[in-house]
Amino acid sequence: MTLLERRPAETLEAGRPPTLETTRLRLRALCRADAKAIASLANDRRIAENTARIPHPYGLADAEEFIAFAGTSEAETVFAVTLKRGRLIGTCGLSRQRGGKIEIGYWLGIPFWGEGYATEAVRALIDHAFEDLAFERIEAGARVSNPASRRVLEKCGFQWSAVVLTRIRAIASSAPVDRFRLDRRLWASLKAWGPVQRVS
Repeated sequence: MTLLERRPAETLEAGRPPTLETTRLRLRALCRADAKAIASLANDRRIAENTARIPHPYGLADAEEFIAFAGTSEAETVFAVTLKRGRLIGTCGLSRQRGGKIEIGYWLGIPFWGEGYATEAVRALIDHAFEDLAFERIEAGARVSNPASRRVLEKCGFQWSAVVLTRIRAIASSAPVDRFRLDRRLWASLKAWGPVQRVS
């Protein structure tokens, strides 16, 4: 069976997501102990305004609710993004949208911007989506006012497809968002980064 012949997964994950490792990062299942770190990092308007669902302000109760939801959802698979030595720096995940579309999402705390961590985490998530879950296409979005996030998607092989208005919870309004997509064939032809290592 080649990379292009995998059958699609029924759900995003059955049970806890696997642990994925890259050169500098570990993507693992969320746990209750992550709530304080998530609340501390996500409670920044610059993060909230660049995501669709993160409210601002963002407190410990929000983080605990998010972790509880992530642990029970069959429509989403959420990973804690940590440095190899264990420090949580953000989250990323895959979600099933209306019409069966699969969307990738991610955010990192401000102290970790500009270090290439987002690109590294997104590449691991892409490999997981295509190699393990056998999806045919994944989509993503980035606010037009967020060129750094757009660059992450472009470096990972995503192609721009449209601009749409998207509701942003933190600003209680809609904003223009660039939409991107990446299909299995393009991913297979561009795959130049090393394989993701599964450790559990």
